[in-house]
Amino acid sequence: MMTLTEVINPSNIDAYLSAARWWDHLKRTSNAAFIPLYGDKHRYLILCGGGGSGKSIFAGRKVLERATTESGHRILVCRKVKNTIRESCYNQLLSQLSSDYPDTQYTKNKTDMTITFPNDSVILFSGLDDVEKMKSIHRITSIWVEEASELLESDFNQLDIRMRGETKYYKQIIVTFNPVSILHWLKTRFFDAADPRAATHRSTYRDNRFLDADAIKTLESFKNTDEYYYTVYCLGEWGTTGKSVFNAKSVTEQLQKHIQPVGIGMFSYFETPGGSISNILFNADTQGYVKIYEYPITGHPYVIGGDTAGDGSDSFVGQVIDNTTGRQVAVLRHTFDEDLYACQMYCLGMYYNGALIGIETNYSTYPVMRLEAMQYPHQYMRESVDDYTHQIKKSFGFRTDSKTRPVAIAGLIQAVRDDVGIVSDATTLEEMLTFVRDKTYKPVAEEGAHDDCIMSLAIAHYIRPQQSYLPTAPARKRVKWEKDMLEDYNNSTPEIQKILIEKWGYPE
Repeated sequence: MMTLTEVINPSNIDAYLSAARWWDHLKRTSNAAFIPLYGDKHRYLILCGGGGSGKSIFAGRKVLERATTESGHRILVCRKVKNTIRESCYNQLLSQLSSDYPDTQYTKNKTDMTITFPNDSVILFSGLDDVEKMKSIHRITSIWVEEASELLESDFNQLDIRMRGETKYYKQIIVTFNPVSILHWLKTRFFDAADPRAATHRSTYRDNRFLDADAIKTLESFKNTDEYYYTVYCLGEWGTTGKSVFNAKSVTEQLQKHIQPVGIGMFSYFETPGGSISNILFNADTQGYVKIYEYPITGHPYVIGGDTAGDGSDSFVGQVIDNTTGRQVAVLRHTFDEDLYACQMYCLGMYYNGALIGIETNYSTYPVMRLEAMQYPHQYMRESVDDYTHQIKKSFGFRTDSKTRPVAIAGLIQAVRDDVGIVSDATTLEEMLTFVRDKTYKPVAEEGAHDDCIMSLAIAHYIRPQQSYLPTAPARKRVKWEKDMLEDYNNSTPEIQKILIEKWGYPE
């Protein structure tokens, strides 16, 4: 949509007053959260929200704004099932035309479900349940997909390639849906990945100032009756269908805080021909794969749990926790190059005061061996019985087996149950929501989900006993005091003496 300054000609007072009235009416009849989106021109405008958030009302309003002010459009409005569109989108747009565009001389065809405007723009309505009929729809210039969570990704792709009508205006697909599943393709495609052609927007009923008190009460009542509905339709968070082994309610509430990292980037370093590393620097980069939630504190002991990509289905992950508090302070996560993972873990460990590092060795021992070759100072050491000598042997790295896995997971579950606030990372929290019990009651990632962040964090908590729990006192700063400084100190009370030491440092 054009901005107000683009449609106003200051030399024409009638045009100015008309545009001002239009803008004032738009603001009075729209929710503030959506007003900036009237001017959005991304190819994909993805509107995810809970029940009653006003996202569909906005989508219909933007469709009508464009149809009434931009000539020659062929805008397609669709849902998965055609039988549902007449009582939803079609009637909604007719109602909005009546209330917000009463002077628009449109014509409607109830049989074919079309709305035509004097400027040759037309709005068409269709279901996606008849693929053959969809093939006959052509020259589409923009699309609104309502209840898009009902669509397969292949359905969406078919729509995408059919938006190729000629127009002097921008083309856009508006997508509205409830976040019914944390595993849905819409989340993976538009929220987990950065598509420069897409703009995403989240909303809840709190963003809708026109929602009546009874509707609000209904949404909020799900808190005590249906946890899934409360999460999706009241809080507007991604839903999970399985029974999480973690407390889904507290995890969702922690997700709602939308905690942002204080730093994002990766480590640069100098590697010698012999393989040692020096000159480690953390470089800020929004595309980086290291997220820092708390910078290292001098003297604090840290622990890092690592989970390798294994068979290639998961990511390489490193979870850093402050061993004095158990708080998650940083996360490394990427899907490429095992040698890079080992080097970044080395840097991450050194960055966090030579942290204790324990990396899973089930699928590969390379990262552990690489850390050993680089002479990393503090790797987790596990004990096992040698099959031949029956002697206790010690090896670097964490081994996941039928004994260690349930203990590690149980430890993490207890830690999160005691204080979910120790976890800040959204990806880790989302994995917790899809970590469920299978038919044998074994805790596993739900089909289609991952557990690399959970396992690495569980390992970090499991290996904590091999690291100090207490911070070390920083070295005392000693300086040469002048004679008058010593006199002031000696003539002061103990309270003042402490202040002077903090100010001047310890005397030599």
